[in-house]
Amino acid sequence: MNAFYEHHKDNIRFAYRCFDRILLHATIQPFQQEQRAVGFFWSYRQIYPVSRQVLRDIATQYHNWAKNRSQKWGVAIQEDPPGRRDDFVERYFRRAQPDQVVAIIKAREPATIMTAIGKDDRWHLEMKRRWVEQYNFYVQDSRWGQMFVRVCPHFPFSARVCLNQHYWLALRMQKEGIRFQQCANAFVQCSDPEALQKLADSLTADEMITCAQKWLVRFTPFFTSEERKHACVQHRLFFAQIEYCDNLIFRRRAAVDALEQRLLDANRTIGQPNKLTLIFGRRVTRRHGGKLQTVIEDLNLSNPVIRSHYRKGFLKQYVRDRFILRTETATNNISTDYGIGKAVENLPQLRQRLSGIIDRYLEVQQDILETFVDREQLHQLTQPTILPNGRRIPGLKLDQPRQLALMHSLLRFCYLAAEGTFTTRDLYPQTLQALQMTPEQYKLASLRYDLWKLRAKGLVEKIAHSRRYRLLAHGYQICLVFLKLYEKIYAPLTAAILQPFAADQSIPREKITALDRRYTAVIQALDDLVDVVGLKAA
Repeated sequence: MNAFYEHHKDNIRFAYRCFDRILLHATIQPFQQEQRAVGFFWSYRQIYPVSRQVLRDIATQYHNWAKNRSQKWGVAIQEDPPGRRDDFVERYFRRAQPDQVVAIIKAREPATIMTAIGKDDRWHLEMKRRWVEQYNFYVQDSRWGQMFVRVCPHFPFSARVCLNQHYWLALRMQKEGIRFQQCANAFVQCSDPEALQKLADSLTADEMITCAQKWLVRFTPFFTSEERKHACVQHRLFFAQIEYCDNLIFRRRAAVDALEQRLLDANRTIGQPNKLTLIFGRRVTRRHGGKLQTVIEDLNLSNPVIRSHYRKGFLKQYVRDRFILRTETATNNISTDYGIGKAVENLPQLRQRLSGIIDRYLEVQQDILETFVDREQLHQLTQPTILPNGRRIPGLKLDQPRQLALMHSLLRFCYLAAEGTFTTRDLYPQTLQALQMTPEQYKLASLRYDLWKLRAKGLVEKIAHSRRYRLLAHGYQICLVFLKLYEKIYAPLTAAILQPFAADQSIPREKITALDRRYTAVIQALDDLVDVVGLKAA
């Protein structure tokens, strides 16, 4: 149980985690090699050479098959609709029967197809990426519920299979007799949350493979059963896109709204999130590609989204269906982002990795919301440190600009969820930016000295046999404490006392923000305390 859930559990009715959207890429691997495709046509169809006309005839046969099937099923083939396809086909699922094709959408989309190059009797095959018309079959599966299969009519019939574990769970809970209420793509009520989570964790790769193969065989009639058996022309499945979500269902709308506002405020100010790094448990190298930042999106909508990017993956947090705080991590390339093979057989490792990312993210969010350091720790941080060789390292000061700028850089670059490492040169540009100084005013050697002070206090550690450092977990918390104390308490109060803005006195109380009213109350309390103690202005 992560710290975030532990802290807010009194306001949470129940929680569960599961995969959300699962997009699988299906390919017949033998036909990714042109020579094996030629061998198939010669051995099983007695066709040689494989010319451009042969491949065109195969595509034409598929288009004719799709037209005939649509008439037999009583499902018209429709052109690509404007807007989201899921919204368009939703009405077709309302009265769907198990294992029924409810809609077919034909759309022009990119696919990898086999092309023939040459003339007369001299042809060779090559795999090319082309924009072609593909068929999206929307299906009400007996075990997976709503899903779709996209098939390319051109040889070798690459495909996409889209599943959603929420629909799979709904059918499993109905079978188990568990009462629940499903709202859009989430569960807002459940009579047995523990059973729900056990069912979610019980999903195996075989469940996905069985479902996908059933429909892929049905939607690729080009191959006979004999060819599938002896020529190994079965589609193999790989993860193309995966989403894994953590859902916290709150008891009251007011509680989740208040929490959302605190998260948005904290992520907007602590560490400047529009430039903040969030690394998903992997080191960033010089060859890093893709986004590496955290932003707050859709601020004009009722439910803004905190979105953190890493390579081709991202993690987002938002409120949905009024009572649910959802934290969702997703990727378009699990191999690059997480170092896990794309084959669906790697589902257990993928689930563990995605769940760990969400745990670390929520724990960091809780550190931002509630950061505690006892008085003795704070006192020790302000005291000098004497190294074993007798060298004296100054203590940390609450209002030291260089120290605060370095802490900002650490939080921006080495988010705790990252478990990442950094060098002084990595931190240098962000620290200069925070200080608003030039390299001549604040040299790299000065940064190394300031970082040395944090090392002496045990907030940062140096990785053995390298020039890299790592921000420790308690070091992350300490940096947050100092930044909060300075930015939220010390700086605003001293500014209000030493340089009060006269125009503030004329603003009606009902128009003053809640935060400013609290600062005013603190200042008034300090004035009363000074008066009771008997301090007088000189």
